[in-house]
Amino acid sequence: MGIYLSTPKTEKASEDGENGMLRFGLSSMQGWRASMEDAHAAHPYLDESTSYFGVYDGHGGKAVSKFCAKFLHQQVLRHEAYLAGDIATSLQKSFLRMDEMMRGQRGWRELAVLGDKMEKLSGMLEGFIWSPRSSEANERADEWAFEEGPHSDFSGPNCGSTACVAVIRGNKLVVANAGDSRCVLSRKGQAHNLSKDHKPDLEVEKDRILKAGGFIQVGRVNGSLNLARAIGDMEFKQNKYLPAEKQVVTADPDVTSVELCKDDEFLVIACDGIWDCMSSQQLVDFIHGQLKTENKLSVVCEKVFDRCLAPTAGGEGCDNMTMILIQFKNPLTSDASVTDQPESSVQPTPLPPAQQSESDRKLD
Repeated sequence: MGIYLSTPKTEKASEDGENGMLRFGLSSMQGWRASMEDAHAAHPYLDESTSYFGVYDGHGGKAVSKFCAKFLHQQVLRHEAYLAGDIATSLQKSFLRMDEMMRGQRGWRELAVLGDKMEKLSGMLEGFIWSPRSSEANERADEWAFEEGPHSDFSGPNCGSTACVAVIRGNKLVVANAGDSRCVLSRKGQAHNLSKDHKPDLEVEKDRILKAGGFIQVGRVNGSLNLARAIGDMEFKQNKYLPAEKQVVTADPDVTSVELCKDDEFLVIACDGIWDCMSSQQLVDFIHGQLKTENKLSVVCEKVFDRCLAPTAGGEGCDNMTMILIQFKNPLTSDASVTDQPESSVQPTPLPPAQQSESDRKLD
């Protein structure tokens, strides 16, 4: 069966939560894959006025996706641009910061602890010798001090992860994406893609790949990776004469900002295990149907998995599946916060509908 199990693991890890302006449900399922490499983050109270949700789809291992789930939101929260009110810049810089943090002795140690069980013991032993106190590491993630040790020259992991993140403050939604996980907004029942799937055959991706010295073979970067952007995958980021944004594979995200309005019903962030099986509009339609009878959002996510799961191993419906469903509590206003929601007078922001063509999955 290769990378597939003889029978799928259909147990689901689910969670629900809410704050003053939204409620969310999420779930993840290993499925037919031999291991679970997805991770996610849900922080309805990133601060007193902001919520953060992210889906991270790992490949080649689970360490990078788990690293992002642990540290990416911390970097966003503590970036100077975020403190100045610039959410978009803090997201963009924090995506690139993940690659920097995964290098060197401390990066190796964190990845070893977060990775496979075979690596965990060595990571823990290394940590006892070389690491600061774990509480300091969590509380001071923006001060990623260099550590001397046997892996000080570690150039970063060759496994990687997508990252699709949505930050909501009042009626402002900011989405950052690198890879082929996807964020979709349902407005009056119409699906609107807020991210673009970064595949190697997209013209802008192909141009960067070739200029950086890479090539595309059978739709894959250098014949191996079917993504053009990702966090990690350091083997594709070795050109010393180019900045991080112009490497063969880059962690530099597309960032989209949208003004939410009273017509916006819900937001979906999901890995490609879902999008391989359903288009953006098909998923929005399915969710609308489920919400007529099901109030618990995590259960809606679980039903999406059941709908997508392949009956046999191989092909679509066999990937890990992770999905976050965020439902807005109307009305939304420009000064709404996670604890307060006055009346709304916001008019809809024009959005093009989701397209089926990969090259069209971007807001004007």
